[in-house]
Amino acid sequence: MEVVNLSAASEFILLGLSDSPEMQTLIYSLFLSMFLVTILGNLIIMLAVISDSHLHTPMYFFLTSLSFNDAFLTTCTIPKMLVNIQTHDQSITYIGCIAQVCFFLLSVGMENCLLAVMAYDRYAAICHPLRYHIIMNPCLCLLLVMLSLLFSIINTLVNSLMVLHLSFCTELVIPHFFCELTQITKLACSDTLIDNILVYVSSCIFGGVPLSGIVLSYIHIVSSVLRMSSSEGRYKAFSTCGSHLSVVSLFYGSAFGVYMSSTFTDSSWKTSVASVMYSVVPQMMNPFIYSLRNRDMKEALRKLIGRILSLL
Repeated sequence: MEVVNLSAASEFILLGLSDSPEMQTLIYSLFLSMFLVTILGNLIIMLAVISDSHLHTPMYFFLTSLSFNDAFLTTCTIPKMLVNIQTHDQSITYIGCIAQVCFFLLSVGMENCLLAVMAYDRYAAICHPLRYHIIMNPCLCLLLVMLSLLFSIINTLVNSLMVLHLSFCTELVIPHFFCELTQITKLACSDTLIDNILVYVSSCIFGGVPLSGIVLSYIHIVSSVLRMSSSEGRYKAFSTCGSHLSVVSLFYGSAFGVYMSSTFTDSSWKTSVASVMYSVVPQMMNPFIYSLRNRDMKEALRKLIGRILSLL
């Protein structure tokens, strides 16, 4: 097969989730609905927090950051897929594909870091309640979000810049609904050993460190809660962590499912479907998890909806 340098490649072909014409309408309707629900849900969460002064606390500041990131992450992948289905054109330009890789890696890295920051926030609130507002001061909260963004950018640069040095065969077909780094690497005709090692090491560092921080935070939280004498106090402490634990379980559980799927199956279709579980579903479910399990958020949403209806 003819080999071309990536810089000479004009476009990639995204096969999507199905090549069946009968399934395209169903997939389009499903993903359009998921996209609209995700954007609207996360936008409402952000507006509710911003409009209610009682929610101007570190916990909801991080939640607003997470909601913005979830909306951005979904926007990185689904709109292009919807356009391709609508126009019956499966191509994506070279620049568009590289941009999609960068933005997706940036968003996933930010998701990892923000979940770890939110776990630390819950640790400070439960294990050091009297010093909570001193520890989680506005400067530290902003610094934690900025550091999360910085680490995510570094992770993105480490993983995406290496793609520029790969050589590809002329048939640039990606069996996925978006440009994923691992799928692009598999298309390379040049040696990818160093690239695969770099992806593995960076994934362990930038994914493992936040997850370790979450686990360590909850070890201290559980230890502190179990020492409480009041059952009511234990329930209240655990209830403040319930939403975050649900989000963490959904995100990392689905990501682990994608890893297991890609390891034990050669089916690109199954891998693509599994990828939906961590790149689309958690971002859509997060607003519901936080709004349905949080009394303050329910009250803020009720006030926001009341204000919106009064303006109509």
